[in-house]
Amino acid sequence: MLIALLLLPTLSATPALAGADEPAYAGDDTALARLDNGVQLLGGNVQSPDGVTSGFRLTAGLSPHDLPSFDFGAEIRYRESNDVPVTGATRDTLLDTTSLGGSLLAGVRFGAFGLYAKSGLAGWQGKAASGHAPELSQGGMTRVNGFGARLDFDNDWVSRLEVERVDDPALEHLNMITASVHLPF
Repeated sequence: MLIALLLLPTLSATPALAGADEPAYAGDDTALARLDNGVQLLGGNVQSPDGVTSGFRLTAGLSPHDLPSFDFGAEIRYRESNDVPVTGATRDTLLDTTSLGGSLLAGVRFGAFGLYAKSGLAGWQGKAASGHAPELSQGGMTRVNGFGARLDFDNDWVSRLEVERVDDPALEHLNMITASVHLPF
């Protein structure tokens, strides 16, 4: 009941409040294609500031015509990390990891402001880069959760904030907080 009351203003939003054609979760990813049925494909590279992790993500989503201020999508992420310092049971070691994950996305736009959340799973494999480390996990499945916000200024500037958390101690290096401001020209 409480959730329905909180969503009531959103459900009554008019198409004029829907904002830009970009979904709430669209950030600096490149628009790859827009299909006739309304599905939009976005893609982009992922790299950590320290250069340890690189990869890509591909997102497909749509904004239903009946609910123009809502965005729904799915995201696939691939990440590869080399020489990540991990504290084991007996000593510090370096770990190389590869992960492949997917998340479902849901967002809502209020004019130029958009909020979204994501939840999914990631499978990963790892190996010690510096010798044998039996105390470290060699892989598995873990949850991935995140949320974000996007704000458009005068249809020129776009600011974005995203937080993504991977729920496994061996993959702490994949937890990300990204903030950006974009000015298309």
